[in-house]
Amino acid sequence: MLERLKAMLIKEFIQVLRDRRMRFIIFVVPAVQTIVFGYAVNTDVRNVATAVYDLDNTRESRELVARFVSSGYFNVKEYIARESRVRDLVDRGKAKAVLRIDSGFGRTLGAGNTAPVQLILDGTDSNTAGIVLSHAVRIAARYSEDLQAGQLARSSGRVQSPGGVHLESRAWFNSNLESRNFYVPAVITNIVFIITMLLSSMAIVREKEIGTIEQIIVTPIRKTEFILGKTIPFVIIGFIDVGLISAVGAYWFDVPIRGSFTLLFAATGLFLMSSLGIGLLISTVSRTQQQAMMSAFMVIFPAMLLSGFAFPIENMPTPVQWLTLLNPIRYYLVIIRGIFLKGTGMDILWPQLAALAVLGLVILLFSVRRFRKTLS
Repeated sequence: MLERLKAMLIKEFIQVLRDRRMRFIIFVVPAVQTIVFGYAVNTDVRNVATAVYDLDNTRESRELVARFVSSGYFNVKEYIARESRVRDLVDRGKAKAVLRIDSGFGRTLGAGNTAPVQLILDGTDSNTAGIVLSHAVRIAARYSEDLQAGQLARSSGRVQSPGGVHLESRAWFNSNLESRNFYVPAVITNIVFIITMLLSSMAIVREKEIGTIEQIIVTPIRKTEFILGKTIPFVIIGFIDVGLISAVGAYWFDVPIRGSFTLLFAATGLFLMSSLGIGLLISTVSRTQQQAMMSAFMVIFPAMLLSGFAFPIENMPTPVQWLTLLNPIRYYLVIIRGIFLKGTGMDILWPQLAALAVLGLVILLFSVRRFRKTLS
């Protein structure tokens, strides 16, 4: 058995790695994708393109604009001189926010009254618009508090701020609230899932397409040996890719790895059982590599969207939440984020590890049973 399995492994490694372009796709492209997606998948909102329509042009209005600029969230691209320019900038996407200050703003504040200010937002991206609005509200509220404190000091003759509540916040595990630290581990998960699943989805169908499946059928190799010979090389490739792109995430993006590497690779082994099992199942039901690739992408995109990668599972409808329980990416995401950011161990992550083990065994066993060492 070992001799037959060894021969199968050697054949599969040669077939996968003999092509220079395939080696590039397997080992270089994942690292490049991690870098590209690590920069692209980022929900931090800074330097929002902003236009200012200041009809007052007083010291008070200029102070408010200066506070928006100094916050780092708003980048003033243009000072508008006419009303029609507001719609033009928003329609063309050149401004995501327009700060409008009406005439009499400074006079109203000087009289001790509340002066309205309008912030026009491009609501096409509702998430970004909501974050921009929260930043603007906080800046305006701070400016209002400072004005009230100054007026109180002048009226009483003493420099004394009014009483209030000051909230001191502290974020654990991601103290600077960098969205990249949250998304880079997810990017690693998705890349490993895509690479290993695509490779395994073409493993058997490639033999059918090029006509070598007939030669394998007449050999004494058993079905289990054939499946192991097809999957073990991709398991090794999966571990190499996890180590490679984890290093990119840690050293290029400074994403912390606080947990155990041993636990990370153990969880990766369980995760690969599912990704390779799904790929093998696709390979057994497909007749051509094109069919296999199209079928793989029909699985990849729903699996990524229903994993909690970008959208919280808790916000999904209840039936969809139940559907995510069959998604191995969901569990591996919790594990890899816990290991990277929180340093959590087996005592916390064992439910996700158990779910991966069960899913992986079921999918892999079903794929093996589905494979028949026949041409039909």
